Amino acid sequence: MEKFNKLKSIPSYLSLQNIDTDMIIPKQFLKTIKRTGLGKSLFYEMRYDENGKIIKDFVLNKEPYNKSKILLAGKNFGCGSSREHAPWALSDFGIRCVISSSFADIFYNNCFKNGILPIKISEEKVLELSDYSKRKEEIEVSLEKQEIFFGNKVIKFEIDEFKKKCLIEGLDDIDLSMEKIKQIDSYEKMITLNKPWILRND
Repeated sequence: MEKFNKLKSIPSYLSLQNIDTDMIIPKQFLKTIKRTGLGKSLFYEMRYDENGKIIKDFVLNKEPYNKSKILLAGKNFGCGSSREHAPWALSDFGIRCVISSSFADIFYNNCFKNGILPIKISEEKVLELSDYSKRKEEIEVSLEKQEIFFGNKVIKFEIDEFKKKCLIEGLDDIDLSMEKIKQIDSYEKMITLNKPWILRND
């Protein structure tokens, strides 16, 4: 997983509340088990019309927002089904950080497992940051300092220390398991000796 420390970008802004995972990546795109290739279908029903043509007025279809690495969103972002394809699509599009006043729990946790930093701040502060989106000015996120820098202002944010460590070091669930590979091997050897019937294939 790609490491996360600092991120600077002109943010894109979606003011909609209760953006669910089906809006982020519709169900017809869930057939793949690959983490790549979903970016083109991110927010598909808002980015394309019924004939598959690009809706030019949608924020992520416009310069410079189509290259945004930071997404500002309304509250309860990522609600609905628990599909992990939602953070996959965001990441494949290039978004590494989502800032909102609240997130659905499963989506929030899935972000950390896929290299995306979800930041919770007040609605008032999200609106304050949205002015920088409208003016096409960059903001900067520092995970190490847990701060958002914009203009000459700073917003502090809270984050679980373990989740912070995983993002900074680029550790997903598999990486965390591999860190304990010696203990796992030792346990399997002990089981083979003491309880061999557990690992038998016949």
